[in-house]
Parts: sequence; C-alpha cells; structure tokens
Amino acid sequence: MLRSIIRRMCIIALSFAASLAIAQTEFSADGVNNKKAGSPVEMKLYFSKDKMRFEPVEQQKQDQGIGIVNFAAQTTTILMPQRHMYMELPAQTAEQRLMYNFFRTGDVENACGDWQKIVRNQGGTCHKVGHESVNGRDAVKYEGTNSKGDTGYFWIDSQLRFPVKWTSTKDPNNGGELRNIKEGPQPASLFEIPAGYQKFDMGAMMQQRMQR
Repeated sequence: MLRSIIRRMCIIALSFAASLAIAQTEFSADGVNNKKAGSPVEMKLYFSKDKMRFEPVEQQKQDQGIGIVNFAAQTTTILMPQRHMYMELPAQTAEQRLMYNFFRTGDVENACGDWQKIVRNQGGTCHKVGHESVNGRDAVKYEGTNSKGDTGYFWIDSQLRFPVKWTSTKDPNNGGELRNIKEGPQPASLFEIPAGYQKFDMGAMMQQRMQR
C-alpha cells in the first residue's frame, strides 16, 4: 500500500515537474492532465515562493497522498491523511533529482537560455514563438527541441513568470496546463506537517518483515 502511495505521488509529481518551476508569485491552480479524455483536473496545486503542495482530487481513495516539495531544502514530504502519518523521501532518489531540476526563468521574453540549462535540454534548440492567451491570461509561447530530438511547446505566464501550459509534438496528448489560477499569499500551514502526524519509518517496516 505504501509503495503504491510513493509510486503514485512520484508519477504525479514528475508529470508536472517537466514543466513547472519555482513560482515568482504565490498562487493556487488546478492541474490538468491532457493525456486523459476530457482533460480532467487531476490535482490541486499550491505555490509559495519556494514550496509546492499537490493534492490529488480523488482524496477519498485510501492509496492517495498529499505531496509537499521544498525546493530550497530539496526535500519531499508525503502526507497520508487516512493514517495520520507522513513520510520523507530521500533527496538522493532519481525521482527527487528530476523533481528539483525544474525550469526557472527570470525573463519571460528571453526564457530559452534558462530552458537550455536543464540537463535533458542541453545541446537542444529553443526559440520564442510569440504571445498567446492561455485560459484568458497572457503568456509567451516557446518551441524547444531537447538533446534527444523531442520537440514540444511551453507557455510562460507573463505575470507569474511560470509555465502554465506544455505539450509535445511527438505525442499531442502528452501535456497539461494550469487552470483556475488564483494569485495571492498561500497559508503557511499548507506546506507544514499537520499536528498529530507521526513519521513513518520505511526502513523499520522492511526490517520487521524480514525478521518474520
């Protein structure tokens, strides 16, 4: 069960990490996965200056969890509300290394240089396409081809300086976007471990199983 939670949270995080970055402005949004028919909302996202919280929308399922990423500390915490427990993932895992290699940009109009700093994009090409509206918000569209030759597009919100849409030309359904964006300070409690939660020790659990 716990392995399923970790696997689900890593898949969710990585599906969005490919296009997300540390926020310049605090906001909340709905994360939409365009891989699925109807582009359903898969999670609620909350961004502070250097933290992100993602909540799957189907919280009634027992194998779901809530993820809290601290970009500055390079840590990820998974909350398990049904168990009132939490788990800290080691920063050394491959999933973690991918999650912290986010695309950051300081200049919305000249973001290619920052995009090309990502390991998978080094040696690739990038150019600005122009301004477009994404869900009623002004954004700058870019086309990028990574080192493997895979081409895709990403849209950076002019106000947030943050990717709000991304897609792949190889697989048009391999992409997503942020909708229902609401700018404003996010409660600090969203990025903290709730009172009364106990830390889950995966190593101790595995050791107990081996001793049986």
